Amino acid sequence: MVKLVTRIVWRKRRRIRKNARKIPKGVIHIQASFNNTIITVTDERGRLIYWSSAGTCRFKGPRKGTPFAAQTAAADAIRIAMDQGMQRAKVLIKGPGLGRDAALRAIRQSGIILNFVRDVTPMPHNGCRPPKKRRT
Repeated sequence: MVKLVTRIVWRKRRRIRKNARKIPKGVIHIQASFNNTIITVTDERGRLIYWSSAGTCRFKGPRKGTPFAAQTAAADAIRIAMDQGMQRAKVLIKGPGLGRDAALRAIRQSGIILNFVRDVTPMPHNGCRPPKKRRT
């Protein structure tokens, strides 16, 4: 039986009440686009534990797509996950953005043991027709 502990988390100057579960293993999803990087931490069944992005770490505009913003977002998400007892994790990376490697480096430095790292970027097999080229 998993014991639930109710905590209050401050995010963006608002109180969020979370039920903290003790989770030893989980999955870390990194979604890196050119404009932003989103880090989502889930348990093995896919239930959300915490998420963070470059925008929630107070980066605005073009700075959201930088590797430093991705590193900061990853460190923020991992800190909450480690507080809930996460020790091992799988990492799934999606997208072509600059924050892919920086976020992975931040996760490795945090002390969580990584079972595997997999790239799950969707690749078209010549499916949809691309839009027309832009005329300038």
